[in-house]
Amino acid sequence: MGTEIERKYLLKSGEWQPNGPGRRMAQGYLSRDPDRTVRVRLVGDEAFMTVKSRRTGITRTEIEFPITLEHARDLLLLCHQPLIDKTRHQVVHEGMLWEVDVFHGANDGLVVAEIELPAEDTPFALPEWIGEEVSHDMRYTNSNLCAVPFREW
Repeated sequence: MGTEIERKYLLKSGEWQPNGPGRRMAQGYLSRDPDRTVRVRLVGDEAFMTVKSRRTGITRTEIEFPITLEHARDLLLLCHQPLIDKTRHQVVHEGMLWEVDVFHGANDGLVVAEIELPAEDTPFALPEWIGEEVSHDMRYTNSNLCAVPFREW
C-alpha cells in the first residue's frame, strides 16, 4: 500500500522559479469524506484515480492508478463541483523537489507549495520564498477547496 508524507506551505513572495513549464490539471472528487477521498485527475493526455485515507500527522495512505482519458472525462462529470483547476510547477531546492500549485477559477489567487518526504522526520531546507506552513489547515486540502473555494473565504 502506498504512503504519502507531505508538507504544504503558502508562498511569501513570487520569487520562485519553476524548472520548466507547468502542467495544467483538472481534478475532481467523487468522495470528499475525510476518511477516504476519491479523486480523478486529468493532466494532458494522462488520467489517474487516487484514493487517500485520513491523515495521521502529515502521513496518509495513498493508492493511485492510471485510468483511460475517456473514463476520466466521464468521471469528472460525476464529481463534486467546482473542479480543481491548477497549474503545477516543479522547483528543485537543495536537492529536494517542491511542487508549486497555482490555482485558477474558483480558487484563483491561491498558490501553495508542497514537498513529499520519504519520512516525517526527513530534514529539508526551506526556500526563501516559502511562507507559513498550512499542512494541518484542512481549508487548503484540494478536496475542501472544492467545497469552499478560496475566493469565498
